[in-house]
Amino acid sequence: MSEPLVIVGNGMAATRLVDELTTLVPGRYAIAVVGEEPSLAYNRVLLSSLLAREIDEDAVTLKKAEWWRDRGVTLVYGRRAVEIDTKAKAVRLRGGSKLNYSKLVLAIGSEAVRLPLPGADLPGVVTFRDKSDVEAILSRARTGARAVVIGGGLLGLEAAYGLMKAGAEVSVVHLMDRLMERQLDCEAAGLLKAALEERGIQVVLNAESEAVQGRRKVAGLRLKDGRNIPADLIVMAVGIRPNVRLARGADLSVNRGIVVGDDLATSDPDVYALGECAEHRGTCYGLVEPAYEQARTLARALAGKPASYEGSLLSTNLKVSGVNVFSAGDFLGAPGTEPIVLRDPGRKSYRKLVVNEDRLTGAVLVGDTADALWYLDLIRSGAPIGALREDLVFGRAFAEPQACAA
Repeated sequence: MSEPLVIVGNGMAATRLVDELTTLVPGRYAIAVVGEEPSLAYNRVLLSSLLAREIDEDAVTLKKAEWWRDRGVTLVYGRRAVEIDTKAKAVRLRGGSKLNYSKLVLAIGSEAVRLPLPGADLPGVVTFRDKSDVEAILSRARTGARAVVIGGGLLGLEAAYGLMKAGAEVSVVHLMDRLMERQLDCEAAGLLKAALEERGIQVVLNAESEAVQGRRKVAGLRLKDGRNIPADLIVMAVGIRPNVRLARGADLSVNRGIVVGDDLATSDPDVYALGECAEHRGTCYGLVEPAYEQARTLARALAGKPASYEGSLLSTNLKVSGVNVFSAGDFLGAPGTEPIVLRDPGRKSYRKLVVNEDRLTGAVLVGDTADALWYLDLIRSGAPIGALREDLVFGRAFAEPQACAA
């Protein structure tokens, strides 16, 4: 008889876990997936494209209903899990129904942070986190509408791009001295800022938001230095916070996220967590690739195979508002490391590689990112680069011509 496995959370991490697990041990578990959002699991990375009307809703769906059915998975979406009883091994859903489990996985992600600004409850102040947010933004992002995005990180720039493509006049307000400070160095961020401004997006740095202006609806954003930015719509994209309410209510160990070990188990050995809600060795990852790596490890653990998650090398490889950017590892360069830099102003391209004792330890690219995955492989493997050093910054075609020819 199949063992009952309940997965709370119907997002990208949960979908990958089901894919991995049903491939490894088909039929071993009777899987039920509980999702709070009233739809099939979808790709959050594509929400900016959905906002920009470059794709439709079908394009963001990860797996069709038939895929889940073929794997024997019971989908319960549009229902919130409200309580975990670890003694009875049951999850209670809103409305009173219960799901019993032998193993429980929490893949409940995170929630958008909302700044507690005066006026933040006015109509026209939204976050950018899920499909309902996209719908709320599109209802106000008519051509010529003035939109202010608070936050110049990855999520904020994705929102800005979508708004710009939807026809809005967009300003990005960021607290820090450069955009995407967690992924880019100063020079790379400067190139990105220039590229955004060329596209008509205003960028305001070193700017602290003080209050949302307006009476019955949003009229603008006031900054602490006294400046006022007119707005019909304000999008808060200032970060995410791991969802830990369920875990805390079940007396599981919680710090910033739900604490897990190398096997992704929580303080209860029959309850696991992965993705944005999980905290592993003091780190909460807010990116997709670490969640997928955790899903592979957890699938092996649940299949009874040797499995250990050692942590993830953070990397970003994507197109931000039409500009290709990539970063990985120690791209800023710790003391004792050596930077190798290539600039091509004509192509608006920038490469910085960080070398430490004959190893590539970090990289940041803007514009031409064709060699991004090759650099990432070198960083991950720790392979010596002595033989490649002279041509490394020019890319794989120069540094490894024989491999490219093959």
